[in-house]
Amino acid sequence: MKNMWTLLLMTVLMMIWGFNVPTIKILVTEFPPITITALRILTAGVVVFIILAFMRKVRWPTRQEGLYILFGCMFSIVGHHYFLSNGLTETSAANGGLILGTGPLLTAILSAIVLKAMPSVIQMIGFILGGVGVAFIVLIGNQGVSGLSLGDLYVFLSILSQAFSFIIISKAAKTIDSRLLTGYMLLCGGAILFLISLGTEPGGLTKITDVPIYMWAIFLASAVLATAIGQMGYNFAISKIGPAEASIFLNLNTFFALVGSALFLNETITLFHLIGLVLIIPGVLFGSGAFEEMLRRRRRKAREQSQLNL
Repeated sequence: MKNMWTLLLMTVLMMIWGFNVPTIKILVTEFPPITITALRILTAGVVVFIILAFMRKVRWPTRQEGLYILFGCMFSIVGHHYFLSNGLTETSAANGGLILGTGPLLTAILSAIVLKAMPSVIQMIGFILGGVGVAFIVLIGNQGVSGLSLGDLYVFLSILSQAFSFIIISKAAKTIDSRLLTGYMLLCGGAILFLISLGTEPGGLTKITDVPIYMWAIFLASAVLATAIGQMGYNFAISKIGPAEASIFLNLNTFFALVGSALFLNETITLFHLIGLVLIIPGVLFGSGAFEEMLRRRRRKAREQSQLNL
């Protein structure tokens, strides 16, 4: 990886996103799912623009940047969240987890086709290790992988939409700050999801008033930390290291989600989960390019040392 600090940033972000999974599970049991998702994303968009205003980074996008924002929000926000929320209601958690685990590989394939960015052999080994690690984790359910369903198609469309958005973000970030791009995408996508919720969940706004105050604290933590800051950080990483390299970190999401579920929902972590983690960690190191970067640094230091000795 080009910057080891980015490696640390992405690991922390995946921990936040992983812990956000049980948080969202709590929220959707108390709120109408699409309505609260739209409000969470809109809140995150407002937070991003407040941060950018203090950083003096806010400006109007150009026409071409506006097109990137529109397509980005349709894939990253609307398509991803809409298909995921509907798909997981019609398929098993094991099936959904396995399909979501194909995200890094899909992103690598799209990067190779659209951006002509072919992954190295070591990176491909990392993608495979990460996928196998995710498989170990999600195949722990009582039923394992059941027969394919319409829900599986929805989840696949969800992760495919997200993979497309990573490509769009990497291209758009060449002319517009990735953090400003994030803010526009969140506001645009959140507004579209809200309009969808008015049709799919009529009366959703009236139902959100009947929840305890602490649920709103959970809502704000999810919106600010995971959606606003998390999305800003992830899109920033895409602009620095590329969509394929950034997407491999999504494999860590599964493990951190399990840790969060154990901490907050009293779910059990098994030996197979730990085996999955053992596979995911080298998968991230190889797939992200961090391992190759460490090898390059070691060779460079060895050359410098040999020249000094001469």
